[in-house]
Formats: sequence, C-alpha cells, structure tokens
Amino acid sequence: MNFAEAADGTELAWTSEGEGEPMLLIAGQATAMDGWGPTAELLSRYYRVIRFDHRGIGRSGKGDAERYTTRLLAEDAAAVLEAAGADLAHVYGHSMGGRVGQWLAIDYPHKVRTLTLAATSGGKSHDAGTQPERAALEALVSGDMSRLEPLFFDAEWVLNNPAATHTFFNSHASAWAKARHFKASREHDAWSQLSSIQAPTLILHGTEDALKPLPNALLLREHIRGSVLVRLPGAGHGLHLDHPETVEWIRQFIARKSG
Repeated sequence: MNFAEAADGTELAWTSEGEGEPMLLIAGQATAMDGWGPTAELLSRYYRVIRFDHRGIGRSGKGDAERYTTRLLAEDAAAVLEAAGADLAHVYGHSMGGRVGQWLAIDYPHKVRTLTLAATSGGKSHDAGTQPERAALEALVSGDMSRLEPLFFDAEWVLNNPAATHTFFNSHASAWAKARHFKASREHDAWSQLSSIQAPTLILHGTEDALKPLPNALLLREHIRGSVLVRLPGAGHGLHLDHPETVEWIRQFIARKSG
C-alpha cells in the first residue's frame, strides 16, 4: 500500500498492479478501491492499473469537509497519478468516479490519454428521463445491500461472485464521509465544460440503469466531441463489474485511439 499527499495534506491510499501503460481507476461514491475487484484484475493483465481510495473512504484520510466536490476529488486523483509516477494515463471512472474523471480530463488534459466513463452523467439536468427512479434513489440512500444488488448487478453474477459483491457494497466509510460523497456527486455539474475534453472518450451505459438512466449517456455523447457510446442491453448501474466483456471493448477503443 502506498500513500499520496493531497493538496491539503490528506493521505490518499493507492496501489498499483500489472505492467504496461498506466490506467487509473476512479471508484464511485463511497466505494473503496477494493470494489473494482475482478475488473481491476482483468485490466492489470494489459495495463499498469492504479487504484486509490477517495478521501474519507477505506485507508485514506478524511480531510476537510469543503474538499468534498467532484472537482477537488479530481485534484486528489491527479495527486495519486503524480505519486505513482504516471505522467499520462488512461482514466476509467465509474458513476461518481466518472464525474471525477470528467474534471480530471478538463483540468489536467496533459495527464489523460483516454477517458472511459461508465454509468455516469455530466451532472444535474432537467432533460427528460435523466433523473433516477424514486425507488432506486431510496434504495441507494438506505444502504441496504439486498435492495441495492438488483440495481447494480445481474442476479446470476451476484450468485457466482459473492465475495466481489460483498466487497463492493461494504467499503469502510463513516456516515460523515458517505454524506459528503453523496453531496459531491449530487452537486456535480460539468455540462458547460465537457466540450473542452480533448481525450478520446468511451461512454459505457446500461439500458436498465435506474440510478443513472440512459438519457444521461446520450447527453454526454452530445457534449463530449468525438465520444463513442456503447449501450449494454439489460445492464444496470454496476456494469463495470458484471459485464467483463467491457474490458475487451476498452482495450479495442484504446488500441484504436492510441495507435
């Protein structure tokens, strides 16, 4: 385990596995680096995978309350890249991690080689169909694993991957940190600056995502120039884990854009 120092002195836990071009994985809201589980292992066969715990999560320090915005969390991610000696990296963000990834690509364009955004959005929107279903939001706030599982993962995947499922839903985080992550995610709004993203961008989104409905991905594609959208039929919010075929799609995208 390694530690990077954020701008305010907070220690950010990170780890690295595999060889090749660096790939930074940015986890979702209140989710530790361990939540990437089998996806990180798959990706590490082809890339040097760098993972980290957001502030307030897992083994990272909590820092000050005002530092919990997606834009400042992107500053944390940049600090991790620097500590890892990765001047230029592929960036893969899931859910809130995708929002953080957007700011990383906007504010640190020289650090982001390609950007993959899974099950995420550009922020608050009044466009039709972008808001989460009420029942889904209530389940998210409840933290009840039995209510959350069907929103994230295919039932068969959960059955076959009990350890990965448990790890994903049981990241170490205080109620204080969870509340601030939730607020940071809810207040994200990068729509007006998404057009400045220069990194080739791949958008992955499940057609049955009740927490971030598909219209969010359609809007992202409109705002990020040259971006590619891949819809996953029947997938929910946790497609980065229960659809391992996405790893091959990411590899193909990177090979095309980096060649």
